[in-house]
Amino acid sequence: MEELFSLAGRRAVVTGASRGLGRAIALGLARAGADLVLAARDGAKLAEVASEVRDLGRSADIITFELGDLPGVEAAAKGLAAEQRPIDILVNNGAIAGWGSLPDSSLEGWQNMFDVNVASMYLLCRELSAGMAARGWGRIINFASYVAQTGRPNLSAYTASKHAVLGLTRAVAAELAPRGVTCNAIAPGFFDTDMAAPTVGNPARAKIFRDAIAMGRFGNPSEIVGPALFLASDAASYVTGHMLHVDGGVAGVLSLPVVVQT
Repeated sequence: MEELFSLAGRRAVVTGASRGLGRAIALGLARAGADLVLAARDGAKLAEVASEVRDLGRSADIITFELGDLPGVEAAAKGLAAEQRPIDILVNNGAIAGWGSLPDSSLEGWQNMFDVNVASMYLLCRELSAGMAARGWGRIINFASYVAQTGRPNLSAYTASKHAVLGLTRAVAAELAPRGVTCNAIAPGFFDTDMAAPTVGNPARAKIFRDAIAMGRFGNPSEIVGPALFLASDAASYVTGHMLHVDGGVAGVLSLPVVVQT
């Protein structure tokens, strides 16, 4: 059974690997036997994660870029694709979010959201999937969100970008399935990460969000590792074009943010 989840001999790229969910996934893949390419904009934090990966007995390379710098992302992706050591697994985790009402939003902010959350993902998929297809094996995991199947007020650009991630995932899955490459999405809910600190650290705000979660709590980053490992391994060899919710029951379970008298 363990062989199904083994990543021995595989090499994985994880974006947004310097903290939060990306860091947890990188370390989880390393524990399963994968070598890592860690990508983010903060080289110092990446170096810390790389040290943790190496302590697990796996190799770790670092690549720094801004996901909003599309020429830089494209150049980095082409460089990785040209390396002698192939990339077998791509985890597109890095993203940004931004709150604000529709009237107060800007086209510039909208475009930046799509550059970071969608266009950079497209470039990495395009460049790194070619080698996977040529070798007849590959795993692409794109991070969407629970909002990829719903709407949220004051979150128009982010919500639209995550819907686009799901569309990209399904299109790539359809194109690459005959070549032995799967492409799936993970839709996380609310996790206790640095990005969520303004919510988690505010008792009143945190209660509102916890009350909307069927399980009544925020996720721990360690709880994203199992789903990511599943989709990255041979255990999910017949799964593609799927979006896996890892959200404590936000998207698929009715959970009301108020107490309802029965």
